Amino acid sequence: MASSAQSGGAGGGGTIASNTRVWIVAGIAVAGVIVLAEAARRRQRWLRGKSGVPPDAGAFCDRFELSPSPQPPPPAARHLLSGLNFAASDNFEIEGYVAGFGNPDWKRTHEAPRHTSVAVTMLQKQGGTCVGRTVMDELGFGVTGENLHYGTPINLASPSLVPGGSCSGSAVAVAAQLADFALGTDTIGDVRIPASFCGLLCFRPSYGVVPTLGTIANSQSLDTIGWFARDPSVLRRVGEVLLPATAGGLKQTRQFVFADDCFQLLMVSNQKTVHAIKNAVKTLPGYQPLKHINIGQYLYSNVPSLKEFCEPATTLQEGVSALKAVSTVMLLLQRYEFKASHENWVNTVKPKLGLDISTRVLRAVNFAHDNIKSLYAIRNELRAALKNLLKDTGVLVLPTTAGYPLKRNSKERLSSGFEDRMYKFVGIAALSGCCEVTIPLANLDHNVSISFVAAHGSDKTLLRTTLDTYSLIQEQVGLAMAPVTNGGVDIDFDASELLKEKGNSAFKGKQWSKAVEFYSEAISLSDANATYYCNRAAAYLELGRFKQAEADCDRALLLDRKNVKAYLRRGFAREVTLNYKEALQDFRHALALEPQNKTALAAERRLQKLLK
Repeated sequence: MASSAQSGGAGGGGTIASNTRVWIVAGIAVAGVIVLAEAARRRQRWLRGKSGVPPDAGAFCDRFELSPSPQPPPPAARHLLSGLNFAASDNFEIEGYVAGFGNPDWKRTHEAPRHTSVAVTMLQKQGGTCVGRTVMDELGFGVTGENLHYGTPINLASPSLVPGGSCSGSAVAVAAQLADFALGTDTIGDVRIPASFCGLLCFRPSYGVVPTLGTIANSQSLDTIGWFARDPSVLRRVGEVLLPATAGGLKQTRQFVFADDCFQLLMVSNQKTVHAIKNAVKTLPGYQPLKHINIGQYLYSNVPSLKEFCEPATTLQEGVSALKAVSTVMLLLQRYEFKASHENWVNTVKPKLGLDISTRVLRAVNFAHDNIKSLYAIRNELRAALKNLLKDTGVLVLPTTAGYPLKRNSKERLSSGFEDRMYKFVGIAALSGCCEVTIPLANLDHNVSISFVAAHGSDKTLLRTTLDTYSLIQEQVGLAMAPVTNGGVDIDFDASELLKEKGNSAFKGKQWSKAVEFYSEAISLSDANATYYCNRAAAYLELGRFKQAEADCDRALLLDRKNVKAYLRRGFAREVTLNYKEALQDFRHALALEPQNKTALAAERRLQKLLK
């Protein structure tokens, strides 16, 4: 079974036995999906005809206005969404308007629906005004947000970069302030990825709690209706309308659980991110101390059926293999369900598709697996494992993606590596059906976002937690990134150096425990600085915590083999714990680096006498 999963590929970039181009051509012949040069030329003509930013930042494919329900007279309460505009992706059905599902051939071969999507109707009834439908990746596939037929919406946060998909237009409409919030469907990250790329908040609710009736399905057991917003209060107000009263409204988050292994896979320095969140949480009343976990290893140990899809790995790499397996299973399930819903249409209509989209569609319509039940079994086991970890009041903290936006029209969009980075973390919520909120960290480079994941059904609790912590997190990130100044002149210290200096001051004042705290915070921001470990070791020595001092010196010497102070302090720690031979070696190492070091010379003479 593992072999069959691997042959299906993961993230659009799994192992393909035959040459990729040959496989695509063969698949096109089988499935009837064609990629025409005419379509590519059409897109080039569109690009040449545009000077600067297209109208509405290229976000919309249909502009119209659906008025909200009238506001009832006082003393009736004001509608929750009164005065707010919203947009919806091109897979939301609107009475009288044909949904395009991101593709002109889909629109050409379908009729206008008789009813409007349930979610859109719910928003209208609470005062929201729908202002149009937005561009999306064709058929709900894709992660870049580039559409061959309608163009690529402009990522206003970084115009040279893609906006992310599949719900790129909805994200851009909100980022461009053309709508106060926008709807999309999140199957395998389709709302969370563009939110991260465009610097927006978004919410992916628990599977099944928001009705999807009136949306075109990509994968029925993975699809959820999600929404974008710039403001956490708007994000929550939309949730009050769309979420049922039973969706975790009475609970309160009590503990944050950091997925340390996921932050370690992030391609930029992550310690400032973690530090900022820690500082924000410390100011909130009623929260338990932060908990840290290797979520990949936890899933490997607690989702038994997942092992069938894990690649062979050492014990140290089991967690990474498990995260990869989660995304693999997610993609296999998506392919199976897309095929069940749309295979006949694809083979009959032979739609014109962009190259990367056609690759994904072909994988779906040609999909075969010998044990579909195993995919659904993993979903159930994964949801139970996360419920056991988080209970009703825990929140898992992890990066939204392990990668960052590509440049527009980049060839890397077809690479397996790019898609693997996109799907590495989004599969946890997608496959388990848990709820997730994406929070942009605007002051950090590389469009970094973090995500909070809560157990299935804890949606309102998660939205309230976001509202409570959002401004504090942004404030702490700003402080972490701000330069330290003295009299208006920038000092070449970052936050970790400032904490080290505070630790040094506490040490001089004989506040050993306080010094340890400051040095530990400096290490949390920059864990590759030998001086921080060495300084903390000195404080541990003063407190009589000799094993901790020795461990810190070990770490310092791994980072800097010529750190004399680390040899001296480890030597003292070993001498006090009666490890005289090892202590003597440390002092001699120090003397080799500084032959006239008086402390090391005295220690060498002292230990030689003890060893006689």
